[in-house]
Amino acid sequence: MSLKVGYIPEHFASPLIFGKQKGLFKNQDVEVELIPYPSGSGHLIQSLNDGELDVAIGLTESFVRGIADTDKDTKPKYQIAGTFVKSALEWCVSTGSKRDDLADLKALDGKKIGVSKLGSGSHVMSYVMALQMDFEKPFEDFVVCNDFANLRKSVNSGESDAFMWEYYTSKKFLDSGEIKMLGHVSSPWPSWVVVKRTEADLDAFKRFVQALNAGIDYFNKHKEESIDLVVSEFGYSKEDAEGWFKTVKYHSDCGNINDLHGVVTGTLHILANTNVLKNKDELVIENNLRDGTLNSS
Repeated sequence: MSLKVGYIPEHFASPLIFGKQKGLFKNQDVEVELIPYPSGSGHLIQSLNDGELDVAIGLTESFVRGIADTDKDTKPKYQIAGTFVKSALEWCVSTGSKRDDLADLKALDGKKIGVSKLGSGSHVMSYVMALQMDFEKPFEDFVVCNDFANLRKSVNSGESDAFMWEYYTSKKFLDSGEIKMLGHVSSPWPSWVVVKRTEADLDAFKRFVQALNAGIDYFNKHKEESIDLVVSEFGYSKEDAEGWFKTVKYHSDCGNINDLHGVVTGTLHILANTNVLKNKDELVIENNLRDGTLNSS
């Protein structure tokens, strides 16, 4: 049995890396090909829909939005199967290092926001920020930059005014002075989920989940090794890796959503309030979410 698994190559993927390094997938008799997606969750969704991936780990808001916005004549091609990270994600809002005209989040009302892809976390969370800040001009003009490096270039060239990315991933570029932080926004939902392509082999997926659960258990019980992995694999300073380790909380069973409201219906409610959903048919959305949720316990 084999699975193609897409993931975002950041520190949150540490239990997945342990799964490969420690032979945890092999122990479950499942062959896993790990495929990095530095461009983020929007690209993961595209690959799931195109049948290029069997499993993906990415941001809750992107996958819920992708399911809700599925065309009324088409069933979702992937299902949210379980919670991966149950703690919130801390989003850093950054601009160019020389943008002295921008001092805080309030200054972004009506400005151009850079995103990795439309439908990605960096895109969806900008609406959440606008709602929380009570902006008069909801964002409409987005600059699609594809990845984190291009987002940083975009704010320094003036192509966009700001972008949102996870805090610890942004920190070393803040420390170096390449970009500057205007503020931060926390995701109002458990931040990461595991999804499977609807047609992917369920038995292979269950074996994958058992191995991933073992990877999480290893991560939690081997703090120093986990911190060293974040430093060596993802290029963080030890100080930043230690700071992040204190904040992250993984779900112990990635094959179970556990908090259905927090992960799915609560997230959908917030997305609807931010006006990020293209689909306005509540019945279609309800049907899509039912078809797009593997485990509703």
